[in-house]
Amino acid sequence: MLPLSLDDTIIAVSTPPGFGGLGIVRLSGPQALALALRIFKPRQAKAKILPRRAVLGDLVGPDGKRYDEALLTHFKAPLSYTREDIVEISCHGSPAILEEVVRLGIKAGARHAHPGEFTLRAYLHGRIDIIQAEAVQSLISAASLEQAKIAYGQLEGSLSSKIAAFREKLVGLLVKVEARLEFPDEELQISSKQIAASLQEAINHVRRLTSSYEAGRALTEGVTLAIVGRTNVGKSTLFNALVEKERAIVTPFPGTTRDYLQEKFKIGHSLFNLVDMAGLGKASHPVEKEGMRLGQRLALGADGILLLLDASRKLSSQDLGLIKTFGGRKMLIVLNKIDLPRKIDTAGVKAVSGKAPFLGVSALRGRNIQELRAKMSAFFAPKDRKWEDVILHARQKAILEQIQDCLESGLRLLTDGYSDEVYAEEIRKAVPLLGQLTGEIRTDEVIRNIFDRFCVGK
Repeated sequence: MLPLSLDDTIIAVSTPPGFGGLGIVRLSGPQALALALRIFKPRQAKAKILPRRAVLGDLVGPDGKRYDEALLTHFKAPLSYTREDIVEISCHGSPAILEEVVRLGIKAGARHAHPGEFTLRAYLHGRIDIIQAEAVQSLISAASLEQAKIAYGQLEGSLSSKIAAFREKLVGLLVKVEARLEFPDEELQISSKQIAASLQEAINHVRRLTSSYEAGRALTEGVTLAIVGRTNVGKSTLFNALVEKERAIVTPFPGTTRDYLQEKFKIGHSLFNLVDMAGLGKASHPVEKEGMRLGQRLALGADGILLLLDASRKLSSQDLGLIKTFGGRKMLIVLNKIDLPRKIDTAGVKAVSGKAPFLGVSALRGRNIQELRAKMSAFFAPKDRKWEDVILHARQKAILEQIQDCLESGLRLLTDGYSDEVYAEEIRKAVPLLGQLTGEIRTDEVIRNIFDRFCVGK
């Protein structure tokens, strides 16, 4: 929720819920220090509160009794996180103590902060842009050190500076195109061929950034992969082997799995959500039939498919049907049971599956499981190490795709021989979209959606 006024002084606990050695209560706003000194008393009566210098004191109640030792640190505007006066009170991490500090702060005149309001104020005061604000949330929720490093780089402005440089180039190109429109009789330095080259370069830049979201999502949300195959091909055995624990029940009898199982696990820095489900084929029981229906729906909604075939049996019509059903999806074919005599026609699998990669494993014996994990990571969560910034948020990807569409449309119109006025309009559309990406052009609904996901106190 957007604040009604930036004149309010807000207060909230900034450390996670629960018990801990330390807890921090943060205040931000014009009355931050004055309100803090109503609930915190320095040990030295005449102690001077200097910016960025911790002062030892005690927390006191309305009755004047002390109930905890604490440190108070004052960050004077504009040299603070929000560019407002900020006070941080560090005390013992008892929920009862922290709640009392907030209660007394509100009683003294502060307002309880909304989720993400400290970071929202930093954005509204121009200290950070929206990309940097999203990076704060990514840094807080980082599931791996790699994600934390990427998020911290974006918080420092690495992605924002590249977007700003890209926007400057795009505006420069648009200025030249506009000059051609305004002064058609003048001999200008830029030609249609040069404009086309500049547009293609811009498209490549945006396309590469957009494609990095695949790796970014693997770091943040995780990639959902469905193990698909006929009954009794070893899906549950493979599931257990990949997640490295006995999560699914395994028996030699077909149709053991009738519901679905999900398990999160990591390969390197990437997070995967693996789904094991009922084998697809002819059901022998109504429950199994319902499991197959549910499984197929889950598979169609997954980010990728691990299609499991039994290498010890000949390729069947059901196998071919599954390859065709999921052929349009991002699919990795796994030939299981390579510890047994091989009967499957590998050439036939290649002919039907096209460019889908495949690998032979023995889920039961653990053969090639690590190789499969490496292939899964490279195929479903590729990372271009030449590109230091990775898109971590769906909002950013969606706007970049819109920008790409505009630029590709402009290039198409230019190469098809349309006039400068026509293709220039497509370039014009892309510029404000870049403003939305960084938050320079503000949409309150988008802002609310972003900051409502933050925890209170950040």
